[in-house]
Amino acid sequence: MQEYVTLIDQNDNIIWKEEKLKAHELWLLHRAFSVLVFNKKWELLLQQREKNKYHCWWLWANTVCSHPRSWENYEEAAHRRLKEEFWFDCDIEHKFDMPYKASFENWLIEHELDKIFIWYYDWPVKPNPEEIMDYKWIDIENLKKDIKSEPEKYTPRFKLIMERWE
Repeated sequence: MQEYVTLIDQNDNIIWKEEKLKAHELWLLHRAFSVLVFNKKWELLLQQREKNKYHCWWLWANTVCSHPRSWENYEEAAHRRLKEEFWFDCDIEHKFDMPYKASFENWLIEHELDKIFIWYYDWPVKPNPEEIMDYKWIDIENLKKDIKSEPEKYTPRFKLIMERWE
């Protein structure tokens, strides 16, 4: 199945849709989201991206991130990806928006408006092995230390989110 992203202007007004890889080849601004799920100890659930991802494979990232499909809003897409990647769902709350640009070793480029959502979930998780190579819970203080000492282990998007984290 061919995947599409929703192209937008700088104000998040929908322009059109484009095939996902083509949008990333041409640096077209499109919608994206990131979800950060915390447990009651205020530890963040991270995932290590599976090798079948089209960029940043093997790197650590926030709980889930992706693109809304053309018929979805940001929240619907975030819930869909939580269920697809971790086989659970939870409430989410919009935290902030983050314009994001990054280029990768495979010549793909991300140019996105990333909506950042957070929530809390304190039950066992079971990652989908087709989507996630590994996962861990980590407190923010230790996470920020690790990003500072070994930034190459983390995705560019996630490092930017953590820079903006209060």
